[in-house]
Amino acid sequence: MSIWWSLHLRREAASVPLARRLLLGTMETAGVDPDVSYELSVALTEACANAVEHGGDTGSGMASEAYRVTAYLDGETCRIEVADSGPGFSGSPLPAAADAENGRGLRLIEELADHVHFGRTGRGGALVSFDKIVKWRADAPLALT
Repeated sequence: MSIWWSLHLRREAASVPLARRLLLGTMETAGVDPDVSYELSVALTEACANAVEHGGDTGSGMASEAYRVTAYLDGETCRIEVADSGPGFSGSPLPAAADAENGRGLRLIEELADHVHFGRTGRGGALVSFDKIVKWRADAPLALT
């Protein structure tokens, strides 16, 4: 069995905890180990915060009011994607040094996930996609393990 959901959220700070709570609730219901759920939720929070702060379409002068979060839990893997209509990543989206003013969220995402991809959406916005191998609680539903 697999679970997936997608949210179309306003670029407002209040949307970030909403996405995080939905992810945590899904993981708890599915039986994912709480430590793995927490790490994924922190990475999601960072990606959403970046979409809220940087995700407007600056090229056309019309700022996008929304961004998209999609989460997939399939077998042993959880994949999360956050897409916006912002200018994307300038140059290499490599995470900043730990003492840098900006970019620490990207570094944190890389530390918490097993695989991370920074790219562009088909419409030119930024796309952050990350995967993590999940561990299951001992009482996880048999249908998902």
